[in-house]
Amino acid sequence: MNDADVSKQIQQMVRFIRQEAEEKASEISVSAEEEFNIEKLQLVEAEKRKIRQEYERKEKQVEVRKKIEYSMQLNASRLKVLQAQDDLVNSMREAAAKELLHVSKDSKAYAKLLKDLIVQSLLRLKEPSVLLRCRKADLGLIESILEAAKNEYAAKAKVHAPQVTIDTHTYLPPAPSRQDAHGLYCSGGVVLASQDGKIVCENTLDARLDVVFRQKLPEIRKSLFGKPGS
Repeated sequence: MNDADVSKQIQQMVRFIRQEAEEKASEISVSAEEEFNIEKLQLVEAEKRKIRQEYERKEKQVEVRKKIEYSMQLNASRLKVLQAQDDLVNSMREAAAKELLHVSKDSKAYAKLLKDLIVQSLLRLKEPSVLLRCRKADLGLIESILEAAKNEYAAKAKVHAPQVTIDTHTYLPPAPSRQDAHGLYCSGGVVLASQDGKIVCENTLDARLDVVFRQKLPEIRKSLFGKPGS
């Protein structure tokens, strides 16, 4: 084999080796591209999952905040409604209290009422000796009907007429005035107590209003606002 043949054969081998190398390099490039695309896709999907999870987390937070805000607004609305209801009920009580001030203006009817209140108080106390306290403005009426009240009590309780001492040192507060609208006041009536002060029967018009109002409050609310939740 001469030099030309040897050179030709070497060139063929070189071309073969180069072709093999190029094919191998191409395979490696394709494989690397595929792996890169797969890894890139996995990274993209992983990021998408993170974004979705973060979005879902924030969405849940928004829903929770909405529910909390709704609950707070609902409670605030309920409190406003309850406050408005209380204001209306209190205004009714205040209106009733103002009406009590007119009771003592009719002296004849008020004298009879005072007598009935004294008899009722004596029947509750059932004491042979009691102390009576009234407004200073009512002292004359009390003195005019006291004997009749004692006798009426004695007849009803079937006992001797009790000794009733009018407290002329300490009177019940007077009716409210414009000058002292927020001070202590009494719309009328009496307070009776045993001589030792251990048993007290408060039978003023204001006390009776308080008792009646507390007793009738459920009916008043039902009449004004209906059943709860309706």
